[in-house]
Amino acid sequence: MPILFEIIWNLLLLAQWIVLAQALMSWLINFQVLNIRQPIVYKIWSALGRILEPVYAPIRRMLPSMSGMDFSPLVVLIGIMVLKQILLRNQMAFY
Repeated sequence: MPILFEIIWNLLLLAQWIVLAQALMSWLINFQVLNIRQPIVYKIWSALGRILEPVYAPIRRMLPSMSGMDFSPLVVLIGIMVLKQILLRNQMAFY
C-alpha cells in the first residue's frame, strides 16, 4: 500500500476513535458513571472538547434543534465513513 493512502486511512481511523471516545464519555458523564470533577476526567473531557468543537460547531448550526439531543457526532461519524469508502474506491489512484 502506498504511504499516502495509509496516512490518510490512519488519520480517518484516529478521527473516528476520537469521536467515539467523546460520545461514549458524554454518555458516561450524563449517567453519572464518570464525574467531571475528577481531574483526569476533566482533562480528557476538555481536551476532546477542544479537538472536536471546531468540527461540531458548523454542523450544529446546520442541524435543526432537537430538544437537547446532539446529533453532530453522528453526522461526523457518517462523514468519516463516507470518506473511508471514497478512499477505498479510489485506492488505485495512489499507486
